[in-house]
Amino acid sequence: MAVRKSASRTVNKPAPKDRLVRLNRWIAESGLASRRGADELISEGLVIVNGKKITTMGHKINPETDRVTVKGRPLKAAEPKIYIAFYKPENVMTTMDDPQGRKTISDFFRKLKVRVFPVGRLDWDSEGLLLLTNDGDFAQKVIHPREEVRKTYLVKLSGSPSEEQLQKLLRGVTIPGGGRVRALEAERFRQGSQKYDWVRVVITEGKNRQIREMFAKIGFDVRKLRRVAIGQLRLGNLKKGEFKVLGPKDLAKVLN
Repeated sequence: MAVRKSASRTVNKPAPKDRLVRLNRWIAESGLASRRGADELISEGLVIVNGKKITTMGHKINPETDRVTVKGRPLKAAEPKIYIAFYKPENVMTTMDDPQGRKTISDFFRKLKVRVFPVGRLDWDSEGLLLLTNDGDFAQKVIHPREEVRKTYLVKLSGSPSEEQLQKLLRGVTIPGGGRVRALEAERFRQGSQKYDWVRVVITEGKNRQIREMFAKIGFDVRKLRRVAIGQLRLGNLKKGEFKVLGPKDLAKVLN
């Protein structure tokens, strides 16, 4: 009598742990957003994994088998990492699009084939060095307070601060919506025979309008604000609206 073999069953085995990555990290590595931006997309219910909405921050996926969509669009595999130093002009939004139709930094990168996003921000009315990348981990290191990456600014004021007023910035002031903040360095920096004094300021935080609010606390309006360095990476010879691709030595200057 013939022996009847039982039909074999296909079992979906769980992915090995070394193949699983956090969903927010995968979104960031795809170049769609920074790690923080990825968290916001997840919390807003805009991320779907295998047909299921995910709102858990620690959710892990297998990039090889799981299908991820963000805002209804499939998430593509990570593109080659790119790092850019950009001289942002004044009156330009530090976003890739603006519902009000204002000029944004994306207007300067229309020919760039790789999608990038800004690392941190500069206010609409500020200018200077801005980093862009599609590397979420790198962006997180640059902007996270615990890394204490130094940002250096030249600030044109509505008057001449005293040494005691500058010392107050070093001791710390409380700003609206930002709590207690302080400058690591604050020193007068005169450029030629300017009518208004300039001050060179170094901070590690990056709170909304932080420098403007700090000087408001000691009685001055900011007439011009230019970021000239992030870490040891300087603005250099870049002109407004120009950018350059950074190499490994440049990146080391940012984080050292």
